[in-house]
Amino acid sequence: MSDRRQTKTATVYRMVMPDHVCPYGLKTVDLLKREGYAIEDHHLETREETDAFKEKHGVATTPQTFIGGKRIGGYDDLREHFGKSVQAEDETTYQPVIAIFAVAFLLAMAITWYVFDALLTVQTLEWFVSLSMALLALQKLQDVRSFSTMFLNYDLLARRWVRYGFVYPFGEALAGILMVAHALPIISVPVSLFIGTVGAISVFKAVYIDKRELKCACVGGSSNVPLGFVSLTENLFMIGMGLWMGARALGWITV
Repeated sequence: MSDRRQTKTATVYRMVMPDHVCPYGLKTVDLLKREGYAIEDHHLETREETDAFKEKHGVATTPQTFIGGKRIGGYDDLREHFGKSVQAEDETTYQPVIAIFAVAFLLAMAITWYVFDALLTVQTLEWFVSLSMALLALQKLQDVRSFSTMFLNYDLLARRWVRYGFVYPFGEALAGILMVAHALPIISVPVSLFIGTVGAISVFKAVYIDKRELKCACVGGSSNVPLGFVSLTENLFMIGMGLWMGARALGWITV
């Protein structure tokens, strides 16, 4: 098997300059090695050499891979050649939200283990939701201007009061952090209920009534997460958490 694999050879042309090594070139070489190819690695060491290569082969980018004398193309083309998935630039994905919720749940379990020497308690779910709120807010706060612009596409209150798009992530972060500590429910509960309710109504109207296909600003302004069920779930979580923490603060629920 190893002998057969060694007969497979690929030729790669990639930028390797004193002040820049193309990251996609490194990924191309790594992918080919993992697929069992011996590599003829040609470095393009100057801008002039790179431009001449592009002009000769009629390509706009490097790296370029050749297998069996046939040009495969760049890194994404090589992935397609090996039957691997390639995400289009504008393709929607739930991956950012899944990652945030997964990390929040694992953090909640870790805190529960440290505090209660158990993995799952009622507090685990409380910390899961509150940590999710804080992490989602963090994503928005990385670029508040970009978030607020995308937010204007569907949020009903932000369309009437544009500054709400700037206030929202700070409110979400404040409510989430206070709820992690079970502190100042007089602040966290109303904030969570307010932004959750306005958000839920806005998402429901945009997606299920107006039938609009929009990207959600829930994980920041550069998000490719589709506006829909996940966005509505986020807001319903905030409403539910607000009601739950409010009932606990009033003594209606004891844990």
